[in-house]
Amino acid sequence: MIIYKDFTFEAAHKLPLVPDTHKCSKLHGHSFQVRISVEGDLNNLGWVIDYADIKLTCGPIIEELDHAYLNELPGLKNPTSENIAVWLWDSIKPKLVILSEIEVKETCNTGCIYRG
Repeated sequence: MIIYKDFTFEAAHKLPLVPDTHKCSKLHGHSFQVRISVEGDLNNLGWVIDYADIKLTCGPIIEELDHAYLNELPGLKNPTSENIAVWLWDSIKPKLVILSEIEVKETCNTGCIYRG
């Protein structure tokens, strides 16, 4: 069974590897959406994990990104949605071993899914 919890954060970034003529080379911000999915068997309570436990584990990590200039965070010199997903995975997976997927959306119709 797969369950998920959604989070949001606001952040600014620029993409340093694109040409100067690309609009993402300039400082700009997004209202990011993150979906944390976990997979496992149902326990004796009839759930995979308490949603509150997902929030307790992932919330503080995602809060590190909120209202941040992402390029300044260690490991996010090139903060594409893909690299943000990998950064989140590397930060969350050791604490939430049943993590199965991270989705990062930077707009309502663009994003990525990372499965480790």
